[in-house]
Amino acid sequence: MNNIIEKIQNHHLIKKINPYINEEAYIVGGFLRDFFLGKDSSDIDLAVRPGRAKELAKYIADSIKGYFVTLDDINNIYRVVFENKKDYIDIADIEGENISDDLARRDFSMNALAFNLQSHDIIDLYGGIESIKNKIVKEISAKNMSDDPIRLLRAFRFESGLGFRLDENLQKIIKDCVHLIKTTAPERINAELIKLFLGRNCVNALKQMDEYGMLELIFPEVAEIKKIPPNSHHHLCLIEHCYSVVDNVQIYYDKANNEVKKHFDEILFGATPRLAYLKLAAFLHDIGKPATWEIEESTGRHRFIKHDDVGSKIVEKPLKDLKFSNKQIDYIKKIIKYHLYPANVATLDITNEKAILRFFRKMENEVIDLIAIAYADRLSAKGPDITEEMIEKNINGLKILLEKYLASKNTLKPLPKLLSGDEIMQILEIKPSPELGQIVNLLKEAQISSEVTTKEEAVNFVKNIKKTSL
Repeated sequence: MNNIIEKIQNHHLIKKINPYINEEAYIVGGFLRDFFLGKDSSDIDLAVRPGRAKELAKYIADSIKGYFVTLDDINNIYRVVFENKKDYIDIADIEGENISDDLARRDFSMNALAFNLQSHDIIDLYGGIESIKNKIVKEISAKNMSDDPIRLLRAFRFESGLGFRLDENLQKIIKDCVHLIKTTAPERINAELIKLFLGRNCVNALKQMDEYGMLELIFPEVAEIKKIPPNSHHHLCLIEHCYSVVDNVQIYYDKANNEVKKHFDEILFGATPRLAYLKLAAFLHDIGKPATWEIEESTGRHRFIKHDDVGSKIVEKPLKDLKFSNKQIDYIKKIIKYHLYPANVATLDITNEKAILRFFRKMENEVIDLIAIAYADRLSAKGPDITEEMIEKNINGLKILLEKYLASKNTLKPLPKLLSGDEIMQILEIKPSPELGQIVNLLKEAQISSEVTTKEEAVNFVKNIKKTSL
């Protein structure tokens, strides 16, 4: 314990702000949890006497030549951004009359720890340190969970990210209150889901969510996915196949070299690594199969023709309902639509440099993502009609494809913009419309295929499209 206290006191951000805090103030939340987990965190939250947060935040910001930011003026939550514009601390009023009241209102015991910056005491009223030691997600109270139902989902997020198990009483609370998740703002569900998918144990969390009916409340499409049984190309039913693909994407990441890991660690859409979005796309990659499911009478073979394309369209509604941004949706749609593409290239055209270059240019920044999901998909589908030789050939082809991409990606020149949207509108005498977008995409496809290489050819190409109509 003394070692933990010393580390907290010597944390570089705590040392910077401590000289300017001469009143009751407590470090609370995830920062302490992470310290007890052996993680060096910089996500610092301070709780101070009611009515003091704003004034103290301004004082600290001025004293360290940082920046004061209002996060929530109604609930009195403020941010101090350090001079480097990267580090920050959040300061909020204690909820209730004292720190005991504040901790009593929190979600889980591991998050209900506090460190008194004056006395240097650690306050643990609900067995938080013991929960961390035993790797258990334990609630403070059933009322706290039902009062803010996002905490029901957050329990699974911690199960995913920390590898903790849910306390038995917490499981009972989730079972009784699971329906309340529908009363939660979709933006908050979105934020918890992405963190859940980033976790190494997200499949265990997803399966347990499904046990309590939460998965279908968030993704109603799961009900249809569950209806697809194993077949000659898949040894698993579809929902288990989807879980397996997510697992294998994580394995792919774990085994990847530093260059590939760096790609997956890239922060996308503001705050979250690319890997989280890829694993979400992996979970939803076969969402189009129920709508395209057919069984051939003559052979008994299960067919899912164009399920990739259909799935990329179906997934838009549930993602919009969960308030994903257009860019996030476009990324997930792209992964779903083209998840079969790299396997086709690797199996059939691995010696065809033109086909490979077309794949690289067409998929742009998502080449590695698609190779990863194709790898995961292949290892997750082993029906009686799939031989080990077929699997090995495909996996080896994907490895070669990745090697070729990594060797050439820095020399791939971007396609020149032969015609702007304004120029196309002038040539064809049309106005901004979906038709214009289609023409722009078709022109890009023609450039990728080297059918069009000059501006003159581009002009003739769009004129010909207009003549033949879309």
